[in-house]
Amino acid sequence: MESSRIGQSLKTARARLGWSRETLAYHSSVSWSAIAQIESGRRKDVRLSSLSALANALGVSVDYLIGTAAATTTPHLFEHRVLTYGSDDEFLASTTPFLVEGAERSHGLLAVTTKAKMALLRDSLADHADHIDFMDWTDWYRSPAASLSRYGTYVKDKFDSGAVWIRVVGEAGWSDHTEAEIAEWTRYESMINLAFATSPTTIMCTYDERSFPEEVIADARRTHPAIAHGNESTASPAYREPEDFLVELR
Repeated sequence: MESSRIGQSLKTARARLGWSRETLAYHSSVSWSAIAQIESGRRKDVRLSSLSALANALGVSVDYLIGTAAATTTPHLFEHRVLTYGSDDEFLASTTPFLVEGAERSHGLLAVTTKAKMALLRDSLADHADHIDFMDWTDWYRSPAASLSRYGTYVKDKFDSGAVWIRVVGEAGWSDHTEAEIAEWTRYESMINLAFATSPTTIMCTYDERSFPEEVIADARRTHPAIAHGNESTASPAYREPEDFLVELR
């Protein structure tokens, strides 16, 4: 087991919950000093009992902390946020700190958006832009099935190459589609919660309120468990679990 990978994964899982080392020590019964040594990589041999206690406290698996392929079966990892915005400034106010924090933590970073939004992000992110993979929306989102496949491949490749977490900004660019096509993409947004539930990934889906009708924005809040506010998020009171939402949408 690579102690450096364990340390990075442990720190990432702890930060995701907003916990200090003291808080994690309290919940896991592993000492603060041991946690500090594991996160810094100074402790080379970590007992399985300690890994198990830490994983249980954080709601992840030992496989995730170790960084093995089996980590993809870990529950309760995926975060799915929606950002609705009415101006370019509002778009950047949330996406920029989200991606900058990811760059500072060496997360895998992907922005799937329009060429215009890419230019805005590159200017706003400055030096951090070099750490981000930019993909054109029209190529990435050819169909819901193709998009799910590409996201799945990207997440797996980044995790296997050493990223302890993956962050994605994904623009909802289907505002000019037909009503039936928009309904299909809305189903896709709900299904993502099932397809990536075990993935160490945060996807922030961005919806331009100037392009979508109110009912589509309302559905976006029903298909995303969290609403983005800057680099933070709050639970969406309108969220519906996929098994309920998909039945209601028929």
